[in-house]
Amino acid sequence: MYKVIGGDNQEYGPVTSEELCQWIAEGRLSRQSLARAEGSTEWRTLAFFPEFGDALGAQPIHGETPSAPPPFSPQRARSEPLDYAGGVNVADCLSRSGQLLGANLGLLIGASALTWLLGLLCQYLVPLVGEILYMFLHGVFYGGLYLVFLKRIRGQPASVGDIFAVFSLSFGQLALTGFLSSLLSSLGFLFCFIPGLYLFVAWTFAIPLVADRRLETWSAMELSRKVVTRSWLQIAALLLLAFLPVAVMYLYAQVKIFTVAYPGFQQVMSSGSFDVQKVMMLMTDIAKVSFPLVILNKVVLLFNLPFAVGALMYAYEDLFGTRKDTQP
Repeated sequence: MYKVIGGDNQEYGPVTSEELCQWIAEGRLSRQSLARAEGSTEWRTLAFFPEFGDALGAQPIHGETPSAPPPFSPQRARSEPLDYAGGVNVADCLSRSGQLLGANLGLLIGASALTWLLGLLCQYLVPLVGEILYMFLHGVFYGGLYLVFLKRIRGQPASVGDIFAVFSLSFGQLALTGFLSSLLSSLGFLFCFIPGLYLFVAWTFAIPLVADRRLETWSAMELSRKVVTRSWLQIAALLLLAFLPVAVMYLYAQVKIFTVAYPGFQQVMSSGSFDVQKVMMLMTDIAKVSFPLVILNKVVLLFNLPFAVGALMYAYEDLFGTRKDTQP
């Protein structure tokens, strides 16, 4: 275990050597960054430690100052209120996402399509429990996708395969974060629409915080909620506009299903007795209408996903990328 001095001259840790190698790879630490092994009182540059030689060797000696933020302290995030450069410009996030997509078309479409495909296989290839399984795994799938977008936003190299990096780094926390945020938001929608909507928007950045900052589940959910609450209307508007094609398609599907289900339901109720045959016919009619609409909605999501994720990750950078530390 080690402690390090980040680019903001704050002390971080203890962290593992694997985490330090990850920060080096992301450009958040350099050869000149100070570190000390746990149990030692002497601070030395990272270049002094042979265990980081390979990671530092992959870093150019001279180059531009990395655009990534300094290492983030989960301990401080849990224990003190943070002052972030708040505020999100919705139009700017959408515009920058379009530019990012234009400059990285193949990479971002490929990563989004792979994430979409993993989710589709999880939901429909596993009989009966597919939807429940997806509630856990979607946090892992999207955590990797968010990292790919963040790397390109920060000017770092990325590949489609990077979406699998989180499988070894934060799998458990991402799975739990995805499951809890989905479950609690759904329960909020079920019992009262307003709390469900608030939580759905407030936890928008819980999964990116786990994937990018290595926070544990509840810390990420609380940090996302506290920061997003300050700009809740802007984030809600950004989600709606970024995913507008999906939202429109979803509403259209609900209206089509309702036009079939409601008259059929009235006929069943007007009979005065529970007719199993009529109920089964109604369920069959609903399934015939809903299945192609569900598939169409998935296709719309596939084309919408790269642009929408880019907009959200720019908002994430605006809210969490630059941190203004306060004194304890």
